[in-house]
Amino acid sequence: MRLHYTADDPYALRAAFHAEGHDTTVEWVFGREVLAEGLTRHAGHGDVRVWPVMGRGRDVLRIGLSSNAGSALLEASLQDMKSFLRQTQSLVPLGAESEQLDIDTELAHFLAES
Repeated sequence: MRLHYTADDPYALRAAFHAEGHDTTVEWVFGREVLAEGLTRHAGHGDVRVWPVMGRGRDVLRIGLSSNAGSALLEASLQDMKSFLRQTQSLVPLGAESEQLDIDTELAHFLAES
């Protein structure tokens, strides 16, 4: 799994998955807030769910993904995910996402596409 975050899309995280033996990469987009909440308790609903599992000498973050095409249960180091979240917060603090958006420009762009 490769995670990506940019201040241009401050609410979203992008997670890219490449399965061994396949030439394609699948990308999922979900809220950064889901990851932040999921570090301490069950979070998310629908297609993306996140929760910590601690004990037995290793703390992990489980990420459950589901779609019409199937489902996957992934595990990542809880510490690595905390570190990634801290890095995103150095770009945009949690709760300050709306300050990164120019709503008038975004709305004008959206209406121009319609």
